[in-house]
Amino acid sequence: MDKNTKITNAIKELNADAEFIIRAASADAVSVDGIEWADGTTPIAKSDIEAKMVEVQTAYDNKEYQRTRAEAYPELKEQLDLLYHDMAANKGDKTGEWFKAVKAVKDATAKPS
Repeated sequence: MDKNTKITNAIKELNADAEFIIRAASADAVSVDGIEWADGTTPIAKSDIEAKMVEVQTAYDNKEYQRTRAEAYPELKEQLDLLYHDMAANKGDKTGEWFKAVKAVKDATAKPS
């Protein structure tokens, strides 16, 4: 997750209605020091934003397996086709091809403990 996204997500979690822009000379220079609050938005303390950024990053990191699985699963139309053929063959259980395909992805990218 890039720093701009992290800052934006942290601010929005602290105040969903906050209006602001983040100014930086380059993508590498993005920081909480570049936040400009729009009229009417109460500024949020930098320390609060930075603490929330850590939480946002941790939550993002903890869901890595979900992003990996989402890319590895067969497309939905393929899954539906597998389900159709499984049902037609009376294999709507753990012996069906759909179940095997989904289980293979889940086994390859297990949830963290």
